Amino acid sequence: MAGIALVLNPLAKQHARDPKLADRLMRLLGDEGVVRPVSTFEQLSTVVEEIRARSLDVIAIAGGDGTNHTVLTHLARAYGGQPLPHIALLRGGTMNTTANSFGIPRKKPEALLRAFKRAYQQRFVTPMRFVEPHLFRAGDRYGFIFGTGAIHGFIAEYNSRPVRSAAWAARVLATAIGSATVGGETIRRVAQRWEGSVIFDDGTAFPQRDYLTVGASTCAQIGLGFKPFYRSHERAEHLHVLGIHCAVADFIAGLPKVWRGQPLGGERTYEKLCRTATLVPRYGEVSFTIDGDVYVHQGELEVACGPRVRILAL
Repeated sequence: MAGIALVLNPLAKQHARDPKLADRLMRLLGDEGVVRPVSTFEQLSTVVEEIRARSLDVIAIAGGDGTNHTVLTHLARAYGGQPLPHIALLRGGTMNTTANSFGIPRKKPEALLRAFKRAYQQRFVTPMRFVEPHLFRAGDRYGFIFGTGAIHGFIAEYNSRPVRSAAWAARVLATAIGSATVGGETIRRVAQRWEGSVIFDDGTAFPQRDYLTVGASTCAQIGLGFKPFYRSHERAEHLHVLGIHCAVADFIAGLPKVWRGQPLGGERTYEKLCRTATLVPRYGEVSFTIDGDVYVHQGELEVACGPRVRILAL
């Protein structure tokens, strides 16, 4: 059965701010598919199994980065090695970093769903356009942007406020930079460092040491227009992994380069394109973030290139 599955996260920013958005999206989709609101992992697992059983071929996700990551994780687990359905990102969150990275227009969810629905209806005349990045797998979770240390610290600080926005993210960054000049509490929270080593599938490694962050991604952007993973599209089935080991002040000085998508330089950063990276923590656990959600993993953590996903483009 062909069709579109609209997966709604009622807790996402757009829905909390606009409680009638879900109803409008449902009416807009009409009889072109099915609508499934989900607010628990159990509900999402059931919905994903239904999508797979009914062979629905487009999943429109009405949420932000965290919702996208959670839905894609359940899809990748359910489909195993089988091709995933096409994904339509409706930009329902606060930052929408992955949607930005893949060129999804900065439009409201209704406008995007209307355009995706039209493209789907006309697919036999004009093939649907899409970009085809890989997901990565960290443990048993899937996403596009992975980070330990300061990346994790920034996200934890950003998530400390109940109501979040791009303006709040910019404020967290600006406050952290200001705090760094005086050795304040904010920079100590944000610039958490990670200690350990990273071993790659070809036998090479980032050495055991203190890192400002170890990050990996299959998309260029990380938020607020910064593009540290500028090589993420360079080689199919590979991750771009960074081990930034400089002092906070040196990293802040290099932020203009990061924003332009330029390398920080070997005196600040190790980098690697790889299929698999295993993080070996010095102190037993890895605190990390995937697409804005935070986790803690005990012991070594494998981060590997995962399945391709076809993200609809306009």
